[in-house]
Amino acid sequence: MSKQPTNYSLDADEDAVKDELKKVRRKLGELQDTLYAHGKYAVLVCLQGMDTAGKDSLIREVFKDFNARGVVVHSFKVPTELELKHDYIWRHYIALPARGKFGVFNRTHYENVLVTRVHPGYILGENIPSVNRIEDINDAFWDARFQQINNFEKHIADNGTIIFKFFLNLSKDEQKNRLLRRLDKKEKNWKFSPGDLKERKLWGKYQACYEDAINRTSKPHAPWFNIPADDKPTARYIVAKIMLDTLKQYSDIKEPELDDEVKANIQLYKQQLNNE
Repeated sequence: MSKQPTNYSLDADEDAVKDELKKVRRKLGELQDTLYAHGKYAVLVCLQGMDTAGKDSLIREVFKDFNARGVVVHSFKVPTELELKHDYIWRHYIALPARGKFGVFNRTHYENVLVTRVHPGYILGENIPSVNRIEDINDAFWDARFQQINNFEKHIADNGTIIFKFFLNLSKDEQKNRLLRRLDKKEKNWKFSPGDLKERKLWGKYQACYEDAINRTSKPHAPWFNIPADDKPTARYIVAKIMLDTLKQYSDIKEPELDDEVKANIQLYKQQLNNE
């Protein structure tokens, strides 16, 4: 991932970028209303990135103009006891958006080929019959897991889920600055964990795992988008614009036609209401 840019200039000042984002997210909100009325597609937005990449604030700013019932956000933490009694995709499958809605995964099923690849000992907690020791977690294991993820995404895409996968590509220097801000600002202290520094020391391993995961799983029906994330307003705008431009290509997403009988009696219904 070191060859991919973490910063991108839109040749506009911050206020102009924010104004453009407002226009785009308003159109996205209107499109979601149409998506709901149409009732045949769902939209899944997957957000991945290193700690402090800006996932939470991106969700807040990009989906601000949505009907609250039209978007559902899931933030996946360490698997619970119940979740560990199922396969690793189960908790993601049951959180998928219904047709007509947007679902946002703040961290995703890809954690299972990222953090678990950097820390393979976590796999032992999944109680997989064929995995009894670290040595069992070999290349064949990861090959199979990537294929399972590709199969999962192909299945849901074939059944009406439009998939966006965004990697918020943050530089190591910018992460350092954001961690320092968490420590400097009292109201942000709660966001800091000493574990962030331990994971930061594994930066190179994480970058290699991200690159491999993206290369193996970016498909026409479930593409990855590498988003320069050092500048938050720019990253938010790019994500929103990609979604809007892509969804506008679905010319079949439109409000359903009124039943002929209802359409023929619109004036009668108006008259009945006005005569109450």
